[in-house]
Amino acid sequence: MTKKRQVVHVPGVPRHKNPIPNAIKLGNMIFSSSIGGYDPKTGEVPKDPAVQVANAFVNVRLTMEAAGASTDDIGRILFYVHDMSTRELLNKEWLKMFPDEENRPVRKVFVTEIPKELVVQIEVTGVMP
Repeated sequence: MTKKRQVVHVPGVPRHKNPIPNAIKLGNMIFSSSIGGYDPKTGEVPKDPAVQVANAFVNVRLTMEAAGASTDDIGRILFYVHDMSTRELLNKEWLKMFPDEENRPVRKVFVTEIPKELVVQIEVTGVMP
């Protein structure tokens, strides 16, 4: 019997403390777990919020690549933050990753409780061609 769901492990991105994969592929769809701003080389959380947000976007790219896709295959991104002051940092990295305003995924920012050391957690949903 073939498994419908394929677990995606992302090299350089820490695995969750709970028994949750970094992401999964289900058919041609990719669903990430929460992606934080961990340094992909050390696994540490930088103190600088701007560096954390930049790392989180790097980790989004690494997640998509580990699934055999690219950021062009992202249809939706959800951001979870402590407060909306992080939005300016998100916008800066967003424009770097998606410079073409005619070729961007949809997104939503939620203010919620996330681990205290993180300024953002990201979830992505992608569709592979």
